[in-house]
Parts: sequence; structure tokens; C-alpha cells
Amino acid sequence: MPNIASVLKEEVVRLARKELKAAIEGLKKAVAAHRSEIVALKRQVASLEKQVARDEKKRATAPTPEAGEDSVTIRFSAKRLARQREKLGISAADMGLLLGVSAQTVYNWEAEKARPRRSQLTAIAALRGIGKRQVKAQLEALNAQ
Repeated sequence: MPNIASVLKEEVVRLARKELKAAIEGLKKAVAAHRSEIVALKRQVASLEKQVARDEKKRATAPTPEAGEDSVTIRFSAKRLARQREKLGISAADMGLLLGVSAQTVYNWEAEKARPRRSQLTAIAALRGIGKRQVKAQLEALNAQ
């Protein structure tokens, strides 16, 4: 005949395990939910950090008025530059010759891979007010040199 103390002890251990298992199941679900929330928050933080880095890079490359220059801001639009070039009927190489840059630089500006410097912006702004005949005359003068 088994000892009543050992049977009672086994039953208490069995019931304790059963109770612990029920309590742990709820904790496991909570931990899993917290982990998925943490992963989502980490993704959100990473995307926000990338956005901040992009904004800082844009802010760093944005033209700023230098000391001594007038405070007139010249806006730049890649699409407007391409339209201006097409309106004048000139190639990117000719546009680059007029602005003092290479054709590849003009392509990069139009593709929004780069932005012109302050001095180049003033040259682009000066081109806005001239017509095809004046551009042709300037190109002939530059080619003659």
C-alpha cells in the first residue's frame, strides 16, 4: 500500500503544475503581443530616422544666401529647367555651355540627382528672360572663343 503522504504530495505537485500552466499561457500571449509591438515600433523608428536623414540632407544641400548677397531667393525646379531648355530649342550640352557646366551636370539637374549651386542658380535665372535669338547669339560667341 502506497504511503498517503507521497500520494498527497504528487497530487499537490500535479495541481500546482496545472495552475502554473494556466497562468503562464496568459503571460506567453502577452509576451508575444509585446514582441510584435516592439518590432513594429522598431520599424517605425527606422523609417522615421531615414526620413530625418533625408530631410537633413536636403536642408544641407539647399542653397543658402551668402553674406553680402541680396536676400532674394531663387527657386529651382528640374521640370522647369527641362521645359526652358526645350523652349529654347537647345541641347543639354549647349545649356551647359551657356551656364558654364557640363552636359552631364544639366542632365543630373533635370533628373533631380543634383541641385545647382547658388552661382549656377543665378545663371539659370538669367536665362529665363532671354529668347531663342539671344541664346543662339551667345552660343555663337562662346563657340567662337
